[in-house]
Amino acid sequence: MSNARAGVVDAHRVVVKVGSSSLTREDGTLATSVVSMLASVVAQMRSRGQEVVLVTSGAIAAGLHPLGLDARPQDLASAQATASVGQGALVASYSRAFEEHSLVVGQVLLSADDLVRRTHYGNARRALEKLLELGVVPIVNENDTVATDEIRFGDNDRLAALVATVVGADALILLTDVDGLYTSAPDSPGARKITEVTSEDDVAGIDISRRGHDLGTGGMVTKLEAASIATQSGCWVVLASADDAADAAAGDEVGTLFHPTGKRAASRLQWLAHAAKVHGQLMLDDGAVRAVRHGKASVLAAGVTAVRGEFDAGNPIELIGPDGATVARGFAKFASHEIPAMLGMSTAQLGTELGERYARELVHVDDLVVVSA
Repeated sequence: MSNARAGVVDAHRVVVKVGSSSLTREDGTLATSVVSMLASVVAQMRSRGQEVVLVTSGAIAAGLHPLGLDARPQDLASAQATASVGQGALVASYSRAFEEHSLVVGQVLLSADDLVRRTHYGNARRALEKLLELGVVPIVNENDTVATDEIRFGDNDRLAALVATVVGADALILLTDVDGLYTSAPDSPGARKITEVTSEDDVAGIDISRRGHDLGTGGMVTKLEAASIATQSGCWVVLASADDAADAAAGDEVGTLFHPTGKRAASRLQWLAHAAKVHGQLMLDDGAVRAVRHGKASVLAAGVTAVRGEFDAGNPIELIGPDGATVARGFAKFASHEIPAMLGMSTAQLGTELGERYARELVHVDDLVVVSA
């Protein structure tokens, strides 16, 4: 085991995610052997003193056979109904498998709304923390029964990464139907497996356009997005085949290891960076962009060129550079209708011309998080 892989083995809290393609047979039935294997792997991790949250796909896929369906439903209502049937079968299977190891599981169904709203985010965090405190293995899935196309995670890779930030996980293990990240489709000529990723430069230019199994909703694109979210939050990430789950958890040289690129921030900043729904934007000049990115400075009215959207004081907003790229997210100190009169003014000018209440930053440095370097 390499020193880098020790980051996974020594992790106190780990999120493990398994996808639909790994959990279901070709005929749509649940692969109970995989469920049993996962229970065994998690039991081994628990014996090492690790806390584990399992994020699982498979509700819709597990509901196909009981309903006599041979393909994933395309319309929303049918998908929701299939998820309702499949979720019960899925969790029942996990309960039986974990009971063999004297472990109790608890089902946690989350919708995107549960994480984009700050109060709901806090509720989800407290619920997961209590389950872990009680020695329960949380089994997390998207609430497909009530999710709509407009408010959903879209895939459980992103959900797993957000759960990792919610619970302050030290490592995230993404289990899929391929044995790691490749420079192009694994079966294409010249494809090479990337065993370690230390920065985004290591994955620049690789071809990840091809989707995977028909029963899944994501692909390598969503897994890289998930890895980016988690590593920016100080997490080690392993992308590996479900067949290599035990080896990945034990720190063996399997799959692709992603190194942390950031540090764990306070819970509200984690939410702000990765889950919050933004209400508007402030457009920054070059000087303000440099100050925010490199100087860890507050956003002052003097460096703001325009305001977009409607928001109240305290709402999450985006900070945009002259090139249109998002530089950071932050909590606004003023409502959007107050800001136009403040643009371009120094703090002293704001106090003199508009009053002392306005003689302060538009976004305080402690209330923002940089999202691009």
